[in-house]
Amino acid sequence: MSRTLIIRLSALGDVAMLVPVLYSAASKYPEQEFILVTKSPLLGIFEYKPSNVTVFPVYAKGEHKGLRGLFRLVGELSALKPDKIIDSHNVLRSVYIRIFFRLKGKKVGIIHKGKAEKKALTGRYNKTFFPLKTSIQRYLDVFKDTGYNFDLEFKSIFEYASRDFTLIEPVTGAKDKTWIGIAPFAKHRGKIYPLEKMEEALDTLSSKPGVKLFLFGGGKEETEFLTGWAERYPSTVCIAGKMKFPTELQLMSYLDVMLTMDSGNMHLASLVGTPVVSVWGATHPYTGFYGFGQDPDNAIQLELSCRPCSVYGNKPCFRKDYACMKDISPQMIVKRIDDVLDCHS
Repeated sequence: MSRTLIIRLSALGDVAMLVPVLYSAASKYPEQEFILVTKSPLLGIFEYKPSNVTVFPVYAKGEHKGLRGLFRLVGELSALKPDKIIDSHNVLRSVYIRIFFRLKGKKVGIIHKGKAEKKALTGRYNKTFFPLKTSIQRYLDVFKDTGYNFDLEFKSIFEYASRDFTLIEPVTGAKDKTWIGIAPFAKHRGKIYPLEKMEEALDTLSSKPGVKLFLFGGGKEETEFLTGWAERYPSTVCIAGKMKFPTELQLMSYLDVMLTMDSGNMHLASLVGTPVVSVWGATHPYTGFYGFGQDPDNAIQLELSCRPCSVYGNKPCFRKDYACMKDISPQMIVKRIDDVLDCHS
């Protein structure tokens, strides 16, 4: 069995977007072994996968830290004797790995990130406003450049393993209501809807008959914040800290709709086939990071000449008012969720 290394070290959303491409390739080429090289905290995404996909964990804060750790990593990867290398990250560490294997005569594919196009789309002046190639298409292109020709046939990670409701039932209870997930956080401020406005939307949703809300987040501060919401509002459960990563994916698969920011949770919900309503501010779906298989109409956003001002939402608002987020009303969010539920009822 020949082996192909796929390098995508981080981040959560980017690794999640690789899944539909990687699993489609694995299904089309069952005689091939695909080894994904990614950071160890992301292993939970791959609890449910094709049998010919394995994950090689990178311990960036441990044995693979620094230059010495990089040398060790390359040695460990070399021992796997791969035939092809797909660099779907194209950062300094992955560049070193792929150069090592190229010097050994291995076939190497390199992702084209479209940095110049993204810079033009997010520029403050002379903005070039048009939809760019999606990250998923960029992944697909580099697979094809490396000799794999296939169509995307992915629907859910649970095509490769059965769902198990008993894993979530101790926390969720029986599913006798409409289940709505809410993930109000993101890594950067430009991607976070004002929490006081999100609480208004939550208040409205929690008061609807036959509805149960589940709050997703991570870390001490987010968990404490979401716990407070769950204590104040009926039929609301804070999931943060109560489930391991793969179990959260199980829960997401039973949701009727998921409300997120432009964040990793948008992509995780997409991997289990759950409809997502996403709220966009400094970033924009045109950069190519929209959830796999999601309806473009479910992206809530305002048409402002300054948008998008950032690819990742990490730049401060030059207007200093974050109008792209604060001018979205909670009613807009609730209505879009209602529309999604009506379509799937």
